[in-house]
Amino acid sequence: MPKVRQDAWSHEDDLLLAETVLRHIREGSTQLKAFDEVGDILNRTSAACGFRWNAEVRQKYEQAVELAKKQRKEKKRKEAKQQPVYQRPQAPVVYQAEIEEEDYLLPEPATSEIHEEKRTHQELGLEDIIAYLTDLKQESTNSGSLQSRLSELERQNKELAEQNQQLNGQLEAMTEDYQALIQIMDRARKMVMFDDSDHAYKPQFRMEKNGNLENLAR
Repeated sequence: MPKVRQDAWSHEDDLLLAETVLRHIREGSTQLKAFDEVGDILNRTSAACGFRWNAEVRQKYEQAVELAKKQRKEKKRKEAKQQPVYQRPQAPVVYQAEIEEEDYLLPEPATSEIHEEKRTHQELGLEDIIAYLTDLKQESTNSGSLQSRLSELERQNKELAEQNQQLNGQLEAMTEDYQALIQIMDRARKMVMFDDSDHAYKPQFRMEKNGNLENLAR
């Protein structure tokens, strides 16, 4: 079954990739074998898995990678202690000591891992790079849409603030008119009650331009 190109990586895919790579490191295997294993499971190319690991996933598991390397080193030391050291019958004592020291102090294969990562980058296909750039473009588009939505909400909020200010101004003007009307009615009531001796007298008032009431003569 041919492997098809898939652009999107889910969280479960990244987790599977990380767990598989860490397991291969602990067991003394190579990352390329881990990429092949994950590629078979997810129906992706080994190069795509390697690109995803180096570009996105590895930086999230730096501490786990270091721990896996330590576990691999400790495992090799234990295996070296369990294996008997080969001794040549005629080998000098000094040469025998050198052999034992080499068996117990196995070097860390850091150079092979560097070469392994270089090979992974060299195997990256053009389609995988295009897929990665497509993901970045999609994320940029989504960010632009959110920015446009934010600008629209800010514009609506500004319009609502201006409308609220206008309504507050209208309410204040209506309150002042109401207070002025109450004062006019109160003045009229006092002027009617001022002359209690003449019940037949009906006062007449005239509204002046300034809003005051003028009592007209009989």
